[in-house]
Amino acid sequence: MEQSTKNYVESFMANIVANNPGEKEFHQAVREVVESVAPYIEAYPYLKELKVLERIAEPERVIMFRVPWVDDKGEIQINKGYRVQMNSALGPYKGGLRFHPSVNLSILKFLAFEQTFKNSLTTLPMGGGKGGSNFNPKGKSDNEVMRFCQSFMTELSKHIGQDTDVPAGDIGVGGREIGYMFGQYKRLRDEFTGTLTGKGLAWGGSLLRPEATGYGACYFAQDMLATRGKSFNGQTVVISGSGNVAQHAAEKATQLGAKVVTFSDSNGFIYDPDGIDQEKINYVKRLKNVIRGRIKEYVKEYPNAKYYPDERPWSIPCDIAMPCATQNEVNKEEALLLVKNGCYCVTEGANMPCDPDAIAVFHQAKILYSPGKASNAGGVATSGLEMSQNSIRQKWTSEEVDAQLHRIMSDIHAACVKYGTEEDGYINYVKGANIAGFIKVANAMVDQGVV
Repeated sequence: MEQSTKNYVESFMANIVANNPGEKEFHQAVREVVESVAPYIEAYPYLKELKVLERIAEPERVIMFRVPWVDDKGEIQINKGYRVQMNSALGPYKGGLRFHPSVNLSILKFLAFEQTFKNSLTTLPMGGGKGGSNFNPKGKSDNEVMRFCQSFMTELSKHIGQDTDVPAGDIGVGGREIGYMFGQYKRLRDEFTGTLTGKGLAWGGSLLRPEATGYGACYFAQDMLATRGKSFNGQTVVISGSGNVAQHAAEKATQLGAKVVTFSDSNGFIYDPDGIDQEKINYVKRLKNVIRGRIKEYVKEYPNAKYYPDERPWSIPCDIAMPCATQNEVNKEEALLLVKNGCYCVTEGANMPCDPDAIAVFHQAKILYSPGKASNAGGVATSGLEMSQNSIRQKWTSEEVDAQLHRIMSDIHAACVKYGTEEDGYINYVKGANIAGFIKVANAMVDQGVV
């Protein structure tokens, strides 16, 4: 990077940090993008003059509100609610709702910022947004979750709509929560529209939406592997998380011939040297989605497996690693261990699960590495397909949805290769995804004027 470009990056980031104090996750997400797109902006000075990147990094609107609800003991509880409407240059705001104790404005701004470029990469007409609450659905009864969701939607409903902002699920927000929120939205607005995605199949949901993020990550990895003449067949895969993304990444990787050996949650991970086949994946789905148990219970059902409390799975030797849990779950030491143990492909299923030092290790080792904004875009892509089906009041077959998902992921991969291939032939997927996503948003913003 030339010195003038470095100066631009540091000056830009100094302003971001000064104007958004204490928001370290947001700073991290912005820096990654700025470092990638700065040379492109330097090559097209009108983008700098029009301060396009400065405007992209500032949310169009941030909504914060209190969420009061009554628990099963009759006690009043109060949580924080948020919606960050980041950028609508390409279409209605689109992005998930996260219910987790860690949720704060910094995390949601980073997610909304990432979402803007991820949605751009899908080529579907969607802007970027994100929202949620510091509410923790774990350990709550269905009635408590319902009362919280209804209170949350009572305020959020004033700010969303099928042509304005279309939320979806994220960590802590699955089919149950989407159902409760959709019911309250319909009750308040007296309309049945595609304002939320991830809905039940009987009332507007799309086939393959639950599977889409995990399946899409594997389709993207498949294309990455093909650049080196490889495939999933016969490869050992380490996956973090045990929620929706992890479950379906494991399912698709297994279908493609891989041997998946780990799942994890916030308390630790399980390692199954025999491999986690479809029967075992079905058990994990029931454990996590129905019983809402912890992953350590896996070893009671399958005694050959071992549980490692308070650890992450990156010490297990593998060919392919798929972080599918949460942000910053892979650090420099873990990245070095992955490379040392023979991992040659890291495909992100979660949002920003690898910290900057870990990414630097992967790039230095010249292994295949894809950022979440590219490889986990299958979820929001299929949400976009759900929006299309809702708009025309039709339901496509799973084969039709899967074909479109596969095409979208291949198109994203091709865009990353186009903009990310370096002089030595190494594909820098971070650079490729950031530039490809930025160009479309930037051009739309230029066309629409200073708004």
